[in-house]
Amino acid sequence: MSATLIIKEEITFKANKNTVWDLIINPKKTKQYMFGCEVLSDWKIGNQILWKGVLENGTEIIYVKGIIKEYKKGEKVTFTMFDPNIGIADVPENYIKLTYELIAKEKGCLLKIAQGDFNGTEHAIKRFEESKQGWKMVIPLMKNVLNE
Repeated sequence: MSATLIIKEEITFKANKNTVWDLIINPKKTKQYMFGCEVLSDWKIGNQILWKGVLENGTEIIYVKGIIKEYKKGEKVTFTMFDPNIGIADVPENYIKLTYELIAKEKGCLLKIAQGDFNGTEHAIKRFEESKQGWKMVIPLMKNVLNE
């Protein structure tokens, strides 16, 4: 495979940059739009990030894990991500990156999302397509959380 498999989304919110930043780093907010998962991290470069949820039987589960690669408070965060539950090897080649970047606008905030490159990972096309579909569900929920 030579083509890149990167998902790029841009969402304009009426809310200000600080409110949108809180939306992406606050576990109470992520739980409302990210399939019940709380994002957990101390947001320090090199440290862990986890997306934790609860199964129907009450068991806690880590749905996604990774490492913070870049962090500029209120502006941008990049981290690696890997789902330890999908039956592929937990090796660096199977981790992808997710970047959230916020840009203040005259009336609101632009959130730029880049996820990938899935190219070179196990089940690349399947993971890419599933993630694309996931964003189609998540983005409207993000807007709902901010009453937009």
